[in-house]
Amino acid sequence: MKAIEKIHDLGLLGLRLWVAQEFLGAGYKKLSGGIHAPEWFSGLQFPFPLHFLGPDLNWVAAGLGEVLLGAALMLGIYSRLVALGLLYITFVAIYTVHFDLGWTGWNQIDTEAGLGFKVPLMLALMLFTILTQGSGRYSIDERFLSTKKSLNGLDRANN
Repeated sequence: MKAIEKIHDLGLLGLRLWVAQEFLGAGYKKLSGGIHAPEWFSGLQFPFPLHFLGPDLNWVAAGLGEVLLGAALMLGIYSRLVALGLLYITFVAIYTVHFDLGWTGWNQIDTEAGLGFKVPLMLALMLFTILTQGSGRYSIDERFLSTKKSLNGLDRANN
């Protein structure tokens, strides 16, 4: 039983780290290309209300969102809220870029054929797991909540 307790939440940690590095990489790639959206991005149809922002602002917002939320997810800071934000970014990416390209997967990920919605959908399912299960004990969330819980317990015991 003690071995299971020691590895409890390691799966959530692994999941958080994997998803975080994917978003950090995607965001870094966008931001390192500059503040102007590439031509392929400029021709996309964005959902309401993002279509009011224009391609350049959407490009920078997506890149910043992926980097900042990816870093927060990696550390386990406000993980459920962060997962919700990244789910929104993923929804927009599937809606604007990936869905029309069909169902393609890992074996084509680095090719033109690998731009479909299979991989973003898998990332969305991973984010949904974090949204519903939380960040696990190996996170800043859990450290803060654990401290807060023990302080609340002390307050109740002293009253």
